[in-house]
Parts: sequence; structure tokens; C-alpha cells
Amino acid sequence: MASAATTTPSAATTPSAATTSSAEERLRRWRLVLGGDAADGTGCRLSGQDAAMDGALSSLYGKGDRAGKGRDRSAGLGASAPSVARWLGDIRRYFPSSVVQVMQRDAIERLGLSTLLLEPEMLEAVEADVHLVGTLLSLKQAMPETTKETARAVVRKVVEDLEKRLASRTRSTLTGALDRSARISRPRHRDIDWNRTIAANLKNYLPEHGTVVPERLVGYGRASQSVKKEVILCVDQSGSMAASVVYASVFGAVLASMRSVATRLVVFDTAVVDLTDQLDDPVDVLFGTQLGGGTDINRALAYCQSQITRPADTVVVLISDLYEGGIRNEMLKRVAAMKAAGVQFVTLLALSDEGAPAYDREHAAALGGLGAPAFACTPDLFPEVMAAAIEKRRLPIPDAV
Repeated sequence: MASAATTTPSAATTPSAATTSSAEERLRRWRLVLGGDAADGTGCRLSGQDAAMDGALSSLYGKGDRAGKGRDRSAGLGASAPSVARWLGDIRRYFPSSVVQVMQRDAIERLGLSTLLLEPEMLEAVEADVHLVGTLLSLKQAMPETTKETARAVVRKVVEDLEKRLASRTRSTLTGALDRSARISRPRHRDIDWNRTIAANLKNYLPEHGTVVPERLVGYGRASQSVKKEVILCVDQSGSMAASVVYASVFGAVLASMRSVATRLVVFDTAVVDLTDQLDDPVDVLFGTQLGGGTDINRALAYCQSQITRPADTVVVLISDLYEGGIRNEMLKRVAAMKAAGVQFVTLLALSDEGAPAYDREHAAALGGLGAPAFACTPDLFPEVMAAAIEKRRLPIPDAV
């Protein structure tokens, strides 16, 4: 007689309900990804909300009946504002905000829906993010008056959200850096920088007492109302730098709110515009930019150089993909001259979450040779980069440059 062990399937060989459910879930996800063409191989049928999600995805990414003839479907949204508005509502209902933002961006790029953003009703339906702000700024010259106020409201919402996320940490990080950069040699007890004091007096170590005799005290400077540092943000406003322009405007406003930092914001293409007077409202700054056009970094740096009065206390931040339309050798000479005068020069290929865009590697290498290495910087890292520049220490350059 066979034993129970040989006649009864064990738990290890019997598909559990959990395993079956997991397999079905994988098939469901693959079906949504592959789009349901005859050759997708899942054999999975969708219903209810899954079918609605699939429809929203197919409108943007799918292939229609003509796919069998070798032609991709252009899209299921057409050029109708009502249908696009309904689609925007659907994707906000079925997908998280981060996915919605990606799908919106793809719809604008793949389907040419930019012109529909000129309608107030459309703007009210979209999920606002940095990339949408960049698109709106590139369209502002064509924007009718009826849309401009709605567009400003969309931009202001994004800017205020960014300020809430970035302002507090930026101020606290830079305040500490400013205090440390103003060290004094005869500090009061509460102002002593003990780490640097110990390092400066190690030669006075008494092993029999296990202590250091601090002959020279190193202290932090006390916070004051006087300007300690001058910062010039020099921002390329070519089309590929849209997200960087948004973040630079927000950071410029935050820096301008600090009394111990004199902040200047300069944007450029082939012309140079000083937006410093508008830094109290980054929305005004953004609407003062003009995305697109050529690039003349040399001219922009010439203007920045003319504004420097205290080189040893000045930080210049160039934010650009370094595609120079001006005089390359003059640009490099200006950077070298500023650094020789004591200016801290920082080169950022981008100030965004996406990393470095396409950039001129030859110019980046030349700047690196001058001691101004070019790298992409995320908004979260920017306060640390500025703190390092203010303290004249090594920049926290990301590993992947």
C-alpha cells in the first residue's frame, strides 16, 4: 500500500492560492504593459478599472488596427481639448502623481499637445510640475491674455511647493557655512570651533595629562546683518535648460531672502538679462525669462565679471550645458581671471533631478582643468554645493559625472 506521502500531493508541490494570485497579477501587469496585441502572449482579459486604465494607456502609447499594416497609431486623443481634458482626468484617477507627470510630458512631446495648454480649461486639468512650468514658459509669447493668469497660478503653485521643500534646508545649511567662513581668532567661549581649535594645537599635546593646551583659539564668527558673501547665479536659458531655470529662480529667491548674502540672478541666451530686481518673486523671474534661442556664455560671464566688487567673497555659479555660441577662448580666459582674483567658480551642467543633459564635453574638460569641474547637481544637493563654495572647500561632486 502506498503511503500517504506518495499518494497525497504535498504543500510544496500544490500551487497555493497566493502563488496563483501572484502569477495572475504578473500576467495582468504584463497585459497592461504590452497593450493587448494578438502577439502579447498573456492571454489575459481586462475588465472594469483595468480596462479603463488600459484605454488611457492605449490612447497615448498603443497601436491601433493599422499596426498590422506597419503603421503606428498616432494617438487616440486627437486635437480635441474636451477629449484631452477627459483623458487627463482619467490618468489622474488611475495613476499616482509621479506617473501622471510622466504621461503628461509624453503626451506633450509625442502628440504635439502644447498648443492646447494655451486654453485655461486645459491648464486647470493638468498635474503641475517643473517640466510643465518649462513648457508654459516656452509658450508664453503665444499665450493669449485669457490664459496668462491661469498659467501664472499654475507656475506659482509649483514654485511655492518647491520653496516649501527647499528653503528651510538651504537657509540652515548656508547660515552655518557663512558663520564658519567668518572664523575669528579671539572668540568667546560659546563661539569656539573646538574641532579646528584642537587640530590647530595638536603640537601642544601633553601625553602625561592626556590633553591639548589650546594656545590659539579658532572660533565661529557671530551672525551679523552685514553682507558676508556675494553670489551670482548665471543661468543659461536655452530650451534644454528649462528645469534648471525653474530651480535656479527658486534658489535665487531663497538666497536673496538671506541678509548676509547679496544675490544676483543673470539669465542669458545671446543676450544677457539681469533679473536681480525681481528676486522677491520667483514667478516674476520665470516670466521674465525667454527659453530657447542661442547661447553666448562669454558675454554673460563678461557681465558677471563686471559686477564683482569683492572677488575673495564672491561665488559665481554658471548653470549651462556649455554649448558656447560666443568666443570659447575668451570664455575660458574670463573663468581663469575670476579664479585668479579669488572668486569661487562653480559650473553646473544642470540643476534638476534628471541628471546631466547633453553637454559640450570639451568645454567641460577645459573648465575642469581650470579648477572649475562641471557636473550635474540635484536640487537637494545644491545647498551643500553652495556651502562648500562659501567655505572654500572641496565641492561635493557626485560620483557619476
